[in-house]
Amino acid sequence: MEKNTKIYIAGNTGLVGSAIVRKLLSEGCNNLVFTPFPKYDLRNQQQVNDFFAKEKPEYVFLAAAKVGGIMANSTYVADFIYDNIMISTNVIHASYKYGVKKLLNLGSSCIYPKLAHQPLKEEYLLSGLLEPTNEPYAIAKIAAIKMCRYFNEQYNTNFISVMPTNLYGPGDNFNMETSHVLPAILRKMHLAKCLENNDWNSIQKDLNKRPITGIDGNSSNEEIVKILSNYGLTFIQHSTFNIQHSSNVSLKLWGTGSPRREFLYVDDLADAVVFIMNNYDAKALGEFVNIGTGKDLTIKNLAQIIKNIVGFKGKIVWDSTKPDGTPQKLLNVNRLHKLGWKHKYSLEQGIIRDYNLYNNSYAK
Repeated sequence: MEKNTKIYIAGNTGLVGSAIVRKLLSEGCNNLVFTPFPKYDLRNQQQVNDFFAKEKPEYVFLAAAKVGGIMANSTYVADFIYDNIMISTNVIHASYKYGVKKLLNLGSSCIYPKLAHQPLKEEYLLSGLLEPTNEPYAIAKIAAIKMCRYFNEQYNTNFISVMPTNLYGPGDNFNMETSHVLPAILRKMHLAKCLENNDWNSIQKDLNKRPITGIDGNSSNEEIVKILSNYGLTFIQHSTFNIQHSSNVSLKLWGTGSPRREFLYVDDLADAVVFIMNNYDAKALGEFVNIGTGKDLTIKNLAQIIKNIVGFKGKIVWDSTKPDGTPQKLLNVNRLHKLGWKHKYSLEQGIIRDYNLYNNSYAK
């Protein structure tokens, strides 16, 4: 991609899309175009076609998607499959129709079967049943992979697919109901620490930036405590709201904590996809390529790392009545490493950066 090449980033305000924009700008790319919502709804084929006809981008990063954690995926099942299929179908077809030179489609590691052998190799796709808690999202992402492949086969397009592992970093979603596991634990740990430190000023600022259903920063301390208990943040029996020591706060998290997950800092992902877009085409990559660190850990260990970084001293309780999801999701990244790319940020480095951004931008 040349500096003045017209590049379209679908989903430019999301976690992945915003990271790709940062990376492209840092490399001097100066002709980026977007489809801001609600002016453009990527589920609407006519609007997508109108955009491509007007802008005629040469390169496309397809990072737009409806995303969420276990709770969101289990609740909004129809929305997750419909929205994601429509977004990818419209953008991929318009890229073919209007002569895009190269498209890079962002998928997800949830495409792999629930009980597939670990670590997950690209060839394991469709070799078994999917994890039920995110099946609608996974099916939509698999459809996008196959669309790219079949457009390449029939029309000789150059549409690439990549499958990132679990992502986190700047622009993350900290909504208590729709966030993924790492940002969800990070925010809960932060609020729990504020509770045990009797730091109501920080709690109020946090809730003013990201209100939770039923409360915001103007709510009373009693109202805040009551609603936060619905999300696992609980005062152990005490006669006053003045917290004196860590044992007065406990944090309940979903599941057993035993599932293993891999996490990649989103700026590392952006670096990887720009590297791939610049250096490889669909024929060289095969159907798709995994992007990750090749290292995983249990959710229980993740929670302990976040606890240490945030400084929460209370007790963590695991609610085994809630679903765990897939037992393990570790990507085999040998193909990516052979291409010449490896991640830069360790998990601890990434979480520290993420928490510093959270504090500086939202909580303080």
